[in-house]
Amino acid sequence: MTDKPVAEMSFEEAMAALEAVVTALEKGEVPLEQSIALYDRGAALKAHCAGKLAEAEMKVELIRAQEGRAVGTTPVEGM
Repeated sequence: MTDKPVAEMSFEEAMAALEAVVTALEKGEVPLEQSIALYDRGAALKAHCAGKLAEAEMKVELIRAQEGRAVGTTPVEGM
């Protein structure tokens, strides 16, 4: 896992880090205090990914609107 600040991560970096957090927590081999810290980082990573997806959806909507095409998106499942 990386200690890179979440705000500096790309979507792909954040998703990989989130997957690593989930894997570590699912194994159940992490001490309680570290589990809490991992859970907190996972929550921050999830929020960062959701924000990046929302930004991308807005950009796509703007492009579609500029092209005169219908706007509106369907939320990503699970976010």
